[in-house]
Amino acid sequence: MTVQDKGQLDAQYGLLTNIAQEAGVSLSTVSKVVHRRRDVGASTRARVEELLARHGFVRAWEREAAAPRQIITVFRDLSGPYTLEVVRGIVDAAGELGVDVVTGTTSRRSISQWLEECVALGAAGLVIVISMLSEDDQRRIVEQKLPVVLVDPLSAPSSDIPSIGVTNWSGAREAVQHLLGLGHTRIGMVAGRSHSLAGSARLHGYRAALEEAGIGYDPAIVRSTDFDYDESLAATLKLLRVERPPTAVFAASDAQALGVLEAARQHRLRVPDDLAVMSFDDTLVAAMASPPLSAVRQPFEELGREATRVLLQLAEGRPPASLRIELATELVLRTSTTAPPAHRADEER
Repeated sequence: MTVQDKGQLDAQYGLLTNIAQEAGVSLSTVSKVVHRRRDVGASTRARVEELLARHGFVRAWEREAAAPRQIITVFRDLSGPYTLEVVRGIVDAAGELGVDVVTGTTSRRSISQWLEECVALGAAGLVIVISMLSEDDQRRIVEQKLPVVLVDPLSAPSSDIPSIGVTNWSGAREAVQHLLGLGHTRIGMVAGRSHSLAGSARLHGYRAALEEAGIGYDPAIVRSTDFDYDESLAATLKLLRVERPPTAVFAASDAQALGVLEAARQHRLRVPDDLAVMSFDDTLVAAMASPPLSAVRQPFEELGREATRVLLQLAEGRPPASLRIELATELVLRTSTTAPPAHRADEER
């Protein structure tokens, strides 16, 4: 028993003792009323119940039932469009289940500190989004059976910790196949970092589509950055200066795709006439871009719902049916992709 628990019990005992004295009955009788025993007279029960209510006494099981369940969601940062969509998905799903969500980042608190906070708050569990778990953190989660669910983890987690993501490889492959189908054969990519599971899978999907089309992989038109606008802008400006620049670019995230659009503008290239741009994520900014981005859509609402569902299942002591969940992506076509100039010229002849 913790010091806090002992203090709560002492306060409860003192309150019930005072109520017994005020009602002129024994502490045992008050305890029977609290536990709704039937061997107490109606008038005595009514008097004790009135005093319990007046003093604000709440039975332990009623307090637990009334208290809203709470989960904690931790992100690396809260700056990108992807984060907003994942937060929205989790909050909406939790709201449907009557669960409150506390949101934080690892910029000022480490994962280990958030694990401590989860226990201190008595939260149902922790959803960790795009973060790197140390071996110590993973060991603690497994050994203490802490309810934790990972969304798009940067590195492969312990086989005992559930994770949720999307079909990154097949989504990227489908995106590049679309560009190939339009007639592009010189397709560049602004990829994620190699240490990112999602970034690596999207790069491999890109390479697979090229290989299936009989097109060799050219590292000169591939750049790896964080899922970040500024880095993507700088990388794409260099990519478009190579001797044989691409006629299409596949970006591994919407934030990176926005960087590609700005780089094209600075190079005086029209999108999609001079450069087709394909993205991955399909957050709200994809449809708002100029031109609106063709993109691989992640099912953010379903991601949030699955993460919340699995977490609450763990909190109830029930292992999930699967520790690895991959949700299907969908190709959404807008006006940022079209055939390359040479291909359009051939069709016009």
